[in-house]
Amino acid sequence: MKVRLAYGETGLDIDVDPAVTTVVEPLHHPGAADESAVLREALRRPVAGPPLRERVRPGQTVAISACDGTRPQPRHLMIPAVLAELDGIVRPEDVVVLVATGTHRGNDPDELRRMFGDEVVDRIRIVNHDARDATRLAWMGIWGDGVPVRLNRAWVEADVRITTGFVEPHFFAGFSGGPKLVAPGLAGLETVLVLHDAERIADPRATWGVTHGNPVHDDVRAIAEGTGVDFALDVVLNREQRIVAAFGGDLLPMHAAATAAARRIAMCPVDQRFDVVVTTNAGHPLDQNLYQSVKGMSAAHTVVRPGGLIVCAAECRDGFPDHGSYREVLASAPSPQALLADIRARSQTVPDQWQVQVQARIQASCRVVMHTSHLSDAELATAHLEQTADISATVAEALAAAGPDARVCVLPEGPMTIPYLRNGADTAR
Repeated sequence: MKVRLAYGETGLDIDVDPAVTTVVEPLHHPGAADESAVLREALRRPVAGPPLRERVRPGQTVAISACDGTRPQPRHLMIPAVLAELDGIVRPEDVVVLVATGTHRGNDPDELRRMFGDEVVDRIRIVNHDARDATRLAWMGIWGDGVPVRLNRAWVEADVRITTGFVEPHFFAGFSGGPKLVAPGLAGLETVLVLHDAERIADPRATWGVTHGNPVHDDVRAIAEGTGVDFALDVVLNREQRIVAAFGGDLLPMHAAATAAARRIAMCPVDQRFDVVVTTNAGHPLDQNLYQSVKGMSAAHTVVRPGGLIVCAAECRDGFPDHGSYREVLASAPSPQALLADIRARSQTVPDQWQVQVQARIQASCRVVMHTSHLSDAELATAHLEQTADISATVAEALAAAGPDARVCVLPEGPMTIPYLRNGADTAR
């Protein structure tokens, strides 16, 4: 049978044997007929607390946090919906939209227009957060489990602070959205490094779908709650990246409601581990580089047997990418096992090592083969990865080598649907 993988902007078909194949993908949830109306309802009838308009007074300044360009947040709908609720209360010149880059690069002017739309860009000041610019950060104290917190100064000094995001399972923070739009999104480099240190990421509870008891998310939540968010707006998206549901209100109860909805849509139990797992990174814009594609590998790793094969299809039009130290760190050790040991021996990791640590843990326990359109076999070899031009053939060969009882799992949308072993058996490795 044919299975269509989310790959780049066009997709990619593979052939698999239906007798030995389990396909895990999001349950179909139609997008809202009127997405703007759904957003308006969330702003006016929140999960907890008063409507947004009742939280803002004339003359106040407002900061709105939004995801950067690597995330498929429908910013072009969400930000205008928030601005419409603020209309007549605050002046456009008193509003700033902060792109919550974390440690990612800022988005250029053309990207901002695609992300937010011309009307927002022309009316509202939009600023890329810079975690490395100390002059744009404010000290907020120690929060959570000893996390030194510096946040974007424009955010801290605003009278009203509003987060906007979308919720999906996250490979070590549990779920995206909500408090992550404060930290790491608007945090200083030191704060982000501590939140994502090797010890926290190595904790087995730092994984898909776990928030409470997850050392990463516990501290992220503590920072956002302790430093203050006046209103939060999150959406849950379907496979076409259309809004299925929107949730607004007080940060923590809002995020709890949104994560419950995302869990129903984007997590799926299976009964066994698989000899082969084919995954993606959900297509463009999420599979623009190898760094982001580690999330697709991580989704597959939850159900591949030790020593099995993961095949990850990701376009990687931006390469590794070349900015940052990710590529250099990957090539710095002779094997994934050595790389993992080296990272864990350090007192503090650098940003690109978070993804490397997860990737090295995966590669230390199974074989990983990539299918890309923009990385050569030689380039992938420096990252201890193989490449295949024919996913279908590679899967067939691996199943034949594994024996007559071998089975394959396909994740066409990659981390958009996270498989997990039913009843939680053998989930932590």
